[in-house]
Amino acid sequence: MSLPSILKLDVGGLPVGWIDWQTAATLYARNRVCWETGEERFVIRGGINAEGVQSRLEIGSIVAVADRSHRFERGIPLLNNRTLFQRDENLCLYCGRQFPPGQLTRDHVVPVSRGGDNVWENCVTACRRCNQAKDDRTPEQAGMKLLAVPFTPNLAEYLILQNRRILADQMDFLRTFARRARDARGH
Repeated sequence: MSLPSILKLDVGGLPVGWIDWQTAATLYARNRVCWETGEERFVIRGGINAEGVQSRLEIGSIVAVADRSHRFERGIPLLNNRTLFQRDENLCLYCGRQFPPGQLTRDHVVPVSRGGDNVWENCVTACRRCNQAKDDRTPEQAGMKLLAVPFTPNLAEYLILQNRRILADQMDFLRTFARRARDARGH
């Protein structure tokens, strides 16, 4: 069975991560789901009992769970090329052209060899040509203009970047959360 991922929230409504339907079913069976939201519902059918009745479990697309998830305790999502390229919408932030992921690279605005860190605020998506032209220099030293300011995605933005099959109700929830988080930061 291929169901989309379920958006897991903490009991206060903070997005925590994506879980598969099997994990969601376990949480329902253990009475760990406190509440749910969203329009999508999935029916999971199980075995047949002695009376010939098939078990049935209905799962929501967004569930709030009473557990202690510390995945984003520091508030900084994991930086990897896939999510970096998605954050930058597969655009080279030097030439502004869009490329398939296989033709993109991670560029450190301040090169690591010059003390730059491997963090969201210092990394941008670059095509191979632009990355080679920039070489081991800052954009200013290379005479190249950076088209956008690199930023750390908030948790909701990161969850959007992580999942390729987001349901409409999940996307609406995460976009609302992302807007509130950006507004709170003053962006």
